[in-house]
Amino acid sequence: MCGSRITMMKALVFGALAAGALLTFPWSTPAQSQAVPSFTYDGSWPKLPLPNRWTFEGITGLVVDKDGIIWVLNRPGDYDNDPIFRRKEVTENYASLSPPTALCCMKPEGILAFDQQGNLIHHWNQADPIDGHLILADKAGNIWIGSDTMRKYDKNGKLLGAIERVSEAQPKPGQFPAETPMFVGRVEGGEFDEDAREIFVTDGYLKGRILVFDMDTMKFKRGWAAYGKPLKDIAVNSTEKYVPNGAPAKDFLGHITLTVSRDGFVYAADRVADRIQVYTKAGKFVREFTVAPETLDRGSTGGMALSPDQRFIYVSDIMNNVVWIVNRADGKTVGHFGFFGHSGGGFHWIHMVATDAKGNVYTGEVDTGKRVQRFLVK
Repeated sequence: MCGSRITMMKALVFGALAAGALLTFPWSTPAQSQAVPSFTYDGSWPKLPLPNRWTFEGITGLVVDKDGIIWVLNRPGDYDNDPIFRRKEVTENYASLSPPTALCCMKPEGILAFDQQGNLIHHWNQADPIDGHLILADKAGNIWIGSDTMRKYDKNGKLLGAIERVSEAQPKPGQFPAETPMFVGRVEGGEFDEDAREIFVTDGYLKGRILVFDMDTMKFKRGWAAYGKPLKDIAVNSTEKYVPNGAPAKDFLGHITLTVSRDGFVYAADRVADRIQVYTKAGKFVREFTVAPETLDRGSTGGMALSPDQRFIYVSDIMNNVVWIVNRADGKTVGHFGFFGHSGGGFHWIHMVATDAKGNVYTGEVDTGKRVQRFLVK
């Protein structure tokens, strides 16, 4: 759970790493002429303290549903299975010990939902709370949770179904073919295309695979790897590493999150490689661009969220502890907000980002950050 941190760079180099035409959109204008959104920290949201003496634990999923409800996935047992931190006290569960060691605190439930005023209005535990990493809300009001697979719930926590996965909990590289049409690793990112009734999800097996399933039958439909190549062509024992200004890795390097734009493009953020790749929904590679490309260690391109008008991509950066504002039309970074720190408006290991219909941005942190924050668009 530890890693070196690097300071924010004063000058960053951005641009495409691969050949291919730039995306153009009928409503887009050059980045320089667009009004880049700015944000202010909202210290009134959410309303604290949480009930039941609960604390926030590591935030690994954020989504805003069609009604403006903010759904938060956190990991109450973040350190329970870590050999370095195998103590109940580390999870801030002091009040449940026997005897209690403090009046506070209790592990929360895994799913917490807040209204726009910051009130906690839903809370429940998912079927598999271990290593959850994605929460989505469909237009029908169902909540989908990613962990070892994708599970579908109603908003009150009733399990409605799950996508198939292999039986082994932690398969070794090469144990299953790269083209296995089900989850082998753990879910890292995803998004719906509800018009096509499809869910796009990334599986962490072999450092990252993009898989597409039918939302209704939950059956596998198609998948691809980095640069749109077939899953079977993933280098199973790849030793590629990210080198700033070096040749881009031919395969994903790890921690792949994903979003889908309304005009039909799939964006996959390869965090360790400081890059975002763009595809058609059929899996054809279009282009890639980098964000903070000198960033090492955990990398810069974490969670992604689109602005309501879809002109901008907001990218959470766990190393530099900022949210980058990227112009979607040309992939250039045009701004950022946030700073490293535990005070309001700062970030410690920012992990997740989401937007609401008004353009406000929500963030979630892991490690010792363990909180959600809201930033109001000006």
